[in-house]
Amino acid sequence: MRKITTSAYMPTEIEVVNVSENVATIIAYPFETGYAVTLAHPLRRLLYASTVGFAPTGVKIEGVAHEFDSMRGMLEDVTLFIINLKNLRFKLKNDSEREVIEYSFKGAKEITGADLCNDIVDIVNPDAYLATINEDAELKFSIIIQKGIGYVPSEEIRDHRDERDSDYIALDAFFTPVKKAVYEIENVLVEDNPDYEKIVLTITTDGQVGPVEAFKHSIEAMYRQMSVFNNVLNIDANVAISAAQSSSEHAKLLESVENLNLSARSFNCLDKAEIRFIGELALMEESELKDLKNLGKKSLDEIKAVMAEIGYPFGENTLGDSKEALRKKITELKS
Repeated sequence: MRKITTSAYMPTEIEVVNVSENVATIIAYPFETGYAVTLAHPLRRLLYASTVGFAPTGVKIEGVAHEFDSMRGMLEDVTLFIINLKNLRFKLKNDSEREVIEYSFKGAKEITGADLCNDIVDIVNPDAYLATINEDAELKFSIIIQKGIGYVPSEEIRDHRDERDSDYIALDAFFTPVKKAVYEIENVLVEDNPDYEKIVLTITTDGQVGPVEAFKHSIEAMYRQMSVFNNVLNIDANVAISAAQSSSEHAKLLESVENLNLSARSFNCLDKAEIRFIGELALMEESELKDLKNLGKKSLDEIKAVMAEIGYPFGENTLGDSKEALRKKITELKS
């Protein structure tokens, strides 16, 4: 039977399985029913949309006027050369965001990604094929490499480039280094309830960044996007504090224990004990805290340290005559 609660269970376990250099599986659990897919789906989309990568955005080939041209001595026409170029996965060194790199090849040669590596750029798929030139050919070209996210079509690159790039052929830019991101939602048992959920997220990248790094980028992007709601939360907090000041000068004590940023284990223990407000901890003796079910020594020490840090250490009468007013206010808020 599902028991009644006033807040969702906080997941406590996370595992990172490095399958290979470019593949990793992130496992997190247990989530309340429905919460796993609520998090996994936007994270998957952010992996594709927000992970930073590198791509060629323009190319200039000596003796070539446009992308439908051909070049004497090169097996491929320019269109096929460009397709092969876009299949190369570049990685700029020294955290640079834009570089123009020049290349020159002469004589019979099959050119691959490895031939484009230098002090400025690496090619993470060095075996990828680019072009073949004969013994009489000389191929000179320069590439604009940029850092970016997602996909930007050549039309937009052409419309927004500056004068210095006007003689370059604009290229569709496939920045994202994430080749594949898939998730599965599995059931997991918590106490007697088999309906909790586990996220199993598998990420494959092209080598420009590692899969765990890509996952970190998606988490950071999610936090940044959600920060737009901070103003709403601040307004609510100010209203709550204003209402509380009439009965207690210790307004922080009427904030949720979530604001203490405790570990998931410590928070879940307080949640199960139905401790919702920081003030409830401030009203407790250390012996009462120790008696909480499933509160281990590590969690006990963490809570004591955090309460001391915000000015309410256990064992000291920091509340004075405000105890009764605080206890009354908390009772009202919980009723």
